[in-house]
Amino acid sequence: MPEHSRPRQHPTNPRQHHSRPRQHPAPPWRHPSRPRRLLATAGLAGLACATLAGCASVSVAAAPRTTASGSATTSSADPSGTTSSPGGGPVRIVGLGDSVTAGTNCHCTDFVSQYATGYAREHHVRTTSDNLGSNGATTTSLAEDLADDAATRRDVARSDVVLVTIGANDLVPLIARWQSKGCGTSCSAPAVTAMGNGLDTVLRRIVALRAGQPTTILVTDYWNVFEDGQVAVADYGRSFAPWSDQVTREANATIRSAAERSGAVAYVDLYRPFKGDGSTDDTHLLASDGDHPDAAGTALIARTLLAATPARPTSG
Repeated sequence: MPEHSRPRQHPTNPRQHHSRPRQHPAPPWRHPSRPRRLLATAGLAGLACATLAGCASVSVAAAPRTTASGSATTSSADPSGTTSSPGGGPVRIVGLGDSVTAGTNCHCTDFVSQYATGYAREHHVRTTSDNLGSNGATTTSLAEDLADDAATRRDVARSDVVLVTIGANDLVPLIARWQSKGCGTSCSAPAVTAMGNGLDTVLRRIVALRAGQPTTILVTDYWNVFEDGQVAVADYGRSFAPWSDQVTREANATIRSAAERSGAVAYVDLYRPFKGDGSTDDTHLLASDGDHPDAAGTALIARTLLAATPARPTSG
């Protein structure tokens, strides 16, 4: 059963940096340890999305489908063991990112594991998943891992599908600026641009590690890069919502552009599934911290990713 995911931390206290996922059920904060891989039976495929229509919009910057090596999970929806991995083994799925990927405060199976189970069911293959999400991770720290961390490099190099959610922690310092003297577009733009540059590096390194092999790389945006819903109103006041929404829209546009520049990545919109046109209160999809998705929000992310998975690899 899919497990391993990494948390994204409270906005004013950046989503904690680098800790490898542990096994489900995991507490809100995780400690550095490499995930273990385990086998899930076909029955676990019931966690997969039953209805995919209308989950989200997706922009594919290149041919659809396949990359990533991720946390520690294996799912099988085909008793014969048939797979579509080039080497004849299970399809390897890897999750990279911050505490949203890690599954912080979800108290549920993380979305990387749920995606792996759903993928196995829909494609009649065996899958493994490694969740390398890390509390507090930024585009800079993830890029460093992809360059210098042997375990991360190995997992990504072996992957068939890579799921990426990163960038929100890069923007956390903007909250203090907004609280002290306001922070309009001229204030937020440099940080958002820097985040986009960091994401460019992350995506280039993922593609390079796959060395031309068929891979599906999916990068998501955010419903909010900070706290959201009623918790955000209680913590920051009602004026926070329009400002955080504006920064989020700027960040999402930048994430989308990075995916398109890559030419090997599919962009997956999480904003609309959570918030519609921006007027929907997404409190019911968030954990008690108002920052991370709860069980319902996590399941929605997995369904959205499954719906957005192209029929062909996005690179290779």
